[in-house]
Amino acid sequence: MREDEGVIPSASPSAEGPDTPICSAKGCREPAVWVLAWNNPKLHTPDRRKTWLACEEHREYLAKFLGVRGFLKDTVPLADWDPKPSEDS
Repeated sequence: MREDEGVIPSASPSAEGPDTPICSAKGCREPAVWVLAWNNPKLHTPDRRKTWLACEEHREYLAKFLGVRGFLKDTVPLADWDPKPSEDS
């Protein structure tokens, strides 16, 4: 993937089936295995988290894309992702 290619989240089904989350990298149809939690501090409160999903191939690229902008907050395996953190965290 080139550095200047766009990145868009996608809810489209993968070849694995309609309920399989897919990678958010533009044009990728691979099943997602990572969650990249991020926020744009100019738009979101500090505790808000947006998410992109990534396959193994695109995890590093998407993390770098978000990281250079100061948006990346966490990278978690999809199997371990808790979309609603507990009150203790």
